[in-house]
Amino acid sequence: MASVLKNPLVLVSGVLVLAGLGTYAYQLAMGLGVTGMNNSTSWGLYLTCFMFFVGLSAGGLIVASSASIFGIKKYKAVALPAVILSLVCICCAGVCVLIDLGGIQRVWRMLTGLNFMSPLAWDMIVIACYLVINLMYLYFMTSKKADSAKVAVVSRFALPVAILVHSVTAWIFGLEIAREAWNTAILAPIFVASALDSGLALLLLALFGLKAKGMFETPQALFTSLAGLLCTCIAIDGYFIGCELLTTAYNGTEEGAAVLNTLLFGSTAPFFWFEVVFGLAVPFLILVFAKNRANMKLVGAASVLVVLGVFCKRCWLMFTGFSAFNVTGAPGVTLGSTAAQAGGAADMWALAGTYAPTLPEVVITVGIFALGVGAFTALSQLLLKK
Repeated sequence: MASVLKNPLVLVSGVLVLAGLGTYAYQLAMGLGVTGMNNSTSWGLYLTCFMFFVGLSAGGLIVASSASIFGIKKYKAVALPAVILSLVCICCAGVCVLIDLGGIQRVWRMLTGLNFMSPLAWDMIVIACYLVINLMYLYFMTSKKADSAKVAVVSRFALPVAILVHSVTAWIFGLEIAREAWNTAILAPIFVASALDSGLALLLLALFGLKAKGMFETPQALFTSLAGLLCTCIAIDGYFIGCELLTTAYNGTEEGAAVLNTLLFGSTAPFFWFEVVFGLAVPFLILVFAKNRANMKLVGAASVLVVLGVFCKRCWLMFTGFSAFNVTGAPGVTLGSTAAQAGGAADMWALAGTYAPTLPEVVITVGIFALGVGAFTALSQLLLKK
């Protein structure tokens, strides 16, 4: 444990986590008014990161559990770091939700007032089950009397739950019929596909980091094989997004046209085009060639682009849904934010959704990412055998 605390990465992560905690205390004292969220955009950076972390977690566990279920022996070699990564990411996702709650002291109402008709309740239940499965998986894999039979049994529960946890997260959005950008039939498959490519890309980056630090050795042939699987997942993800765009464009509705205009040319267009060009097309063109999959620098670069691209996907998905109001005409919707109130009557109203994360949001979010990096580094140093 002492060596873990002396790890520079853990120390730096700890400092950033403390900064995030201090800023979160300020947010608790002052309220969510210190964030960029308002009446037009009630979900912001925290829940965008929640979606992102759930996908990263699900992708890692799908790879680990598939190794046992389908008997892919070469993937079993990276099952343990994949499970550690999955556990850390789902915990970070939970932290994002708790931070987004304005009244954290009333968190117990999530249990006593659970509404089983709400997709939010489904998500809480399935994430709790998912966390338990991760812990069981990790325990059986690292205990002194490691039992492969028990690991195999847990894997059979882990795979469907990993798929379900991201599907339910998608249904939180897809069942919002008032939001034209969200209520689509294939939103859950899109979420699962992006979980597979982003989770696998993050696993590759984690394995590169562990190998560089001498904490876990992964053969180059396995990196090449995982890169090929990543290429396939990227293609599936791109196909689903293409289907979604075609369906939205072809229906010819005024609402659909507004969504496409925002997505392709409006406020969320930079996120969309970054994902399509740099998060899908470029990584696919790199990894589709066998010689490139054998080049670890190119595999690493493609993995970074995939992770960044999926984060951009979470941004355009979230904020395109908030861009158009369900009411029309001036004066629009009162923003209700602290900044709007300070700006006077002219800044109180908006005709389109508006949002920009504030400094407290950014500092807290950096703290959450630092928590993930520090926790993964510490757990890997404690649990992985050199």
